[in-house]
Amino acid sequence: MEARRSRIDLPHATVSVLEWLPAEETGAPVLLLHGGGADSAELSWGEVGPALAAAGHRTVAPDHPGFGQSPRAQWALTQEKLVRHVAELVEALDLSDYAVAGLSLGGGMTIGHLLDQPGRARAAILLGCYGLMPRLADGFLGPVTHLSSFLLLRSGLLAALTRSYARNDAAMERGLRDLVRNPQARTSALVQAVMAEAATGTGMEVFGEWQRDQVLWNRLRTVYTDRLSPIETPVLLVHGDRDTGVPIARVETAAELLPSGTILEVPGAGHWVQRDRPDLVIPAMLDHLRSGDHASTPRPE
Repeated sequence: MEARRSRIDLPHATVSVLEWLPAEETGAPVLLLHGGGADSAELSWGEVGPALAAAGHRTVAPDHPGFGQSPRAQWALTQEKLVRHVAELVEALDLSDYAVAGLSLGGGMTIGHLLDQPGRARAAILLGCYGLMPRLADGFLGPVTHLSSFLLLRSGLLAALTRSYARNDAAMERGLRDLVRNPQARTSALVQAVMAEAATGTGMEVFGEWQRDQVLWNRLRTVYTDRLSPIETPVLLVHGDRDTGVPIARVETAAELLPSGTILEVPGAGHWVQRDRPDLVIPAMLDHLRSGDHASTPRPE
């Protein structure tokens, strides 16, 4: 199924949007929010979008400002501005009674949207979600790891290291091993697509803006964990059991705090969980969307 691409002018940005239209719209529309770094709507959702549309869902996946084919915004990316951006997208796309799903950075945007616009989304899906940890790493060495990352980020060394491996096929393939654990899913085509995004787009640069806002010397600026209990929207948390960036224990805690939270632990998968195990993730997403459809259908008298 071919995606339709269009550009949308929002109050504070212009974005490029991929859209997959079903032959018959029988389910809720779905807004998909990709992750950070060298990511885009096509990279994260190129397999998910057609599958959701084939099941009857109008599926919309924007490139965040500065990512993919979206031009940079006139404002520096911060979590608060990205959350406002999601609300503007919902209005511009004329979404109602919709579901929203996000990976990593997009997962944090999804939580922010649920808190900012309570009750608007009928269902939500968080994949490898950001915003559930106080620091970049847990454990005894967590504070040291976090401070080291802060210094690398502020000095510009992290950006320089990222640019260097983004120009090297072998280095990029090694870097993707933590994100996509399945060797069959970590194809040469994926490596080349990520390298092309890193080389030609501004996603790495604007993601660095967001990181500098979020990564303080001793903590992360945004932690949603203590704010999850008021969220009444049914939420599915999808997480790879080999995700080294976000420990599964943090996701389990989030699922317990959410009034309607359920968790799918995906065996053998890393952080880019839907690229790693689409065979498990896509059916789980569809099941969650179907349960939301049934919950919203009025029962006969």
